[in-house]
Amino acid sequence: MISSFPGDREKVVSKLPAALQQDLKVRAAQHGTDIQHAVEAGIEAWRRLGSNLEPIDTAGAKSFATFLPPGHWDTFRDDCVARGVSLIQGLAQSVQMWLETNPAPTVTRPAHARRIIVANQKGGVGKTAITAGIGEALAEDPNRLHPVRISKHFAAALPEVEPDSPLDYEDLPGLGQRVLLVDFDPQGHLTKQLGHKPLPIEGDSLTKHMAGEAKGQLHDLIVPINDPRFGDRLHLLPACTDAFLLDVKLSGVRAREAALERALSAVEGEYDAVIIDCPPSLGLTMDAAAYYGRRREGEAPGNSGVLVIVQAEDSSADAYGLLTSQIEDLRADMRLDLNYLGLVVNQYDSRRGYIATSSLQSWMDIKDPRVVGVIGDLKEQKEAVRVKQPLLAYSPRCDQSVGMRALAREIS
Repeated sequence: MISSFPGDREKVVSKLPAALQQDLKVRAAQHGTDIQHAVEAGIEAWRRLGSNLEPIDTAGAKSFATFLPPGHWDTFRDDCVARGVSLIQGLAQSVQMWLETNPAPTVTRPAHARRIIVANQKGGVGKTAITAGIGEALAEDPNRLHPVRISKHFAAALPEVEPDSPLDYEDLPGLGQRVLLVDFDPQGHLTKQLGHKPLPIEGDSLTKHMAGEAKGQLHDLIVPINDPRFGDRLHLLPACTDAFLLDVKLSGVRAREAALERALSAVEGEYDAVIIDCPPSLGLTMDAAAYYGRRREGEAPGNSGVLVIVQAEDSSADAYGLLTSQIEDLRADMRLDLNYLGLVVNQYDSRRGYIATSSLQSWMDIKDPRVVGVIGDLKEQKEAVRVKQPLLAYSPRCDQSVGMRALAREIS
């Protein structure tokens, strides 16, 4: 059936098996094209065939609509009649041809594993939630579509925005990256929130590897975050309470700023991104994390660096000043090429009044580093923590999950 459609294309309504519809939707998004052009290309390729293809099972086919150039559908229908196949069968074969000639693209692996240092000297700003959310967003299945926030203005991404605002969503394929989350905080919030136990203090740990006291391999300490949407791409290096002693242990280590890099070098090559959840500290621990996030020789600017998590309130601004002072000292003293990946205003809620809204505007006014994400203070994150599940698995379509995907893409 054809109905009129403004412009140079006509709306076509037919039927197509649900599985083919889903594959077409995902594959078109993976190739950055739209469904109507994919179907058009498939039909053109099918019409050029010198013989019929093997029949496709179209039982249970569901309604399917797209747009084709004027007259295109009529010509295709005539070809189906001439070949002795039903219109639905011809359409199914055309879509299948396009899928086979446009296979799913492989995930591009970076030359350098990205090293994202999630930091702020102040506790309670939500560094752990952002660390987990970014890692989950980077690791999501590239053969499935996931809702991502699309907006030119961060203010439009806030939870109080009205339905007729410029806020919009787009379904995009997952990024499919291999991600290692490193719980670098002795309190172990990241470890516990993702449903794992901290490493026993009598065994090996990241601290012991950094101090040169480990007996085994670092790889043996890493655990997977099991959920189908992440495949085997999302892993965790759990915390250990011995990290409370890390500054003391590092004080006697040669080239102590490079201790984290030396420890993680054994596993870094297995991942596309390594994300460090830092403790609220300005000591040697933070020095080691910042050194690990520096730009290496041959690495593109902005590939790695420090992502600063803040809140829309005054004490967060004070802590930000302390952190940036430390980073500037490291840059100067050690001649580090250390990039900021941006600021994330977390746990934002405009209902808290003038302090929240004016503080948000103050963060927005900072141009270097700039705000790369605003994440609302909503119940789904708290619920996910309570049940010890990844947020993007617990509530994949909630506003916070959608915002985490946008943030992951913004800093990629």
